[in-house]
Amino acid sequence: MSRGCIEEDAGDVFQEALIDIYKLANDKQFVLSCPFEAFLILVCKRKFFNKTKKTSLHVVTNGEEEAYTNIPGDANASADEHLNQLGREQLVMSLLEQMGNCKEVILKSLLKKPQEEIAEELGMSYAYYRKRKSNCMGELAELVHLNPQFKDLMP
Repeated sequence: MSRGCIEEDAGDVFQEALIDIYKLANDKQFVLSCPFEAFLILVCKRKFFNKTKKTSLHVVTNGEEEAYTNIPGDANASADEHLNQLGREQLVMSLLEQMGNCKEVILKSLLKKPQEEIAEELGMSYAYYRKRKSNCMGELAELVHLNPQFKDLMP
């Protein structure tokens, strides 16, 4: 047992990280803006810490950690910021899932379509659609602002 987990746990974390990165790579919007090695290490590190949190294990370090996580330049910062951004986006999307009708209004508003056309699709007048969209965005912003997880993901 090393660093609070057994070898199989470390293998699981590494495998889960690779699967997550694969899923991200399939997203046409995803752009890797730092060295892959730094990104992989940070994804693994975050998964490991989340795993130890869930199982109430305590992570013990002995100073050797620096040898594995010190990537030259600002690659660590870039990768960490990228992971935080992904975390914020996932949190916003999970909060949006809880918003019922507002979810549809907000998601449709993000389409590159004329807003009048979207209002018609939703069976609303253009004026009501604009008001509803504004109210929904306000509700989402409030949910995000009140969520402690979002604050943890801020730089």
